[in-house]
Parts: sequence; structure tokens; C-alpha cells
Amino acid sequence: MTPIELAEKFHARDAVLLAGRLLLSLLFVHEGVELATHFEGAQKAMAALGVGAPLLLAVIALQLGAGLSVALGVLARLGALGLGLFCLMTAGLFHTNFASQNELLHFEKDLAIAGGMFILMLSGAGRFSVDRVLCAMMKGRAGAKADNTAAPSEPHLSTGVTSLPV
Repeated sequence: MTPIELAEKFHARDAVLLAGRLLLSLLFVHEGVELATHFEGAQKAMAALGVGAPLLLAVIALQLGAGLSVALGVLARLGALGLGLFCLMTAGLFHTNFASQNELLHFEKDLAIAGGMFILMLSGAGRFSVDRVLCAMMKGRAGAKADNTAAPSEPHLSTGVTSLPV
């Protein structure tokens, strides 16, 4: 058995996608929880950067919602797109003082995380995702019906392969 056949047999691609999703989402879920549980301090720190409370609430919602979306594989493509764009905006708005080595490092990390999120957006969540389980349940339910009047269940975008018009 070749290494590629062995990897396919054990769903290595899907296991790596799961590990990558969990590692990427951990950053956002953790930060969202920290901001939410220390809201007053976060609000003061963000106000110093010109970010008001409504935008801070939106950031917390994005980090928690999209972070959990990516981790669980529920609308993971959409969550990855949102977090990727968020990282690009964060890099461009808050980490542009390249005279500071620390700011340059944060800028580069934000770009790298955005790249990972965009790759995840294109690849999808893989086999080990809630979307995949829900699609399988829907297919099973549609197949169990006696009549064929029900529309066929289409896999969700975050579980299948997507062809881009490029």
C-alpha cells in the first residue's frame, strides 16, 4: 500500500483539516472569551485605539461566532472568510508601525493567519465537521422517505469541493 493510499484510508487529509481548524480557531475563541469576560478593561484599551463599544461588541461576536464556526465545522467556509478578512483589517489598521519589531511581527502573523483562513475557506471543513454530519443525516432522512417527491439533499458548501471560476 502506497503512502497516499494509506493516508486516504485513514482520512489523513480530514484529520489534518480538523487539527488546523482547531488550532486556527483557538486563537479567536480564546481572545473573544477574554474580551467578553474583561469587557471594561478591553473597552478602555480599545477606546485608546479609537474603537468604540459597538465595534468591540461586533469583534467579540465575530471572534466567538466565527471561531466556533471554524472549530466545529458549521458554515466553516463563511467563518474562515470572516476571520481572514478580520485579520487583514487588523494588520492594516493596528500593526503598521514597522519601526517596532513587535508591530512588524504582529503584522506578519495577522497576514499568515489570514492566509490560513483563506486556504480553509477554499478547502472546506472536511469529513470531521458538524456540517458533514448534518448532511449525512439529511441524506439518510431523504432516502428513508417512501415517495420521491422530495428534492435531493445537496451537500453544504463547507463540506464539498468547490470549483472556482478562475
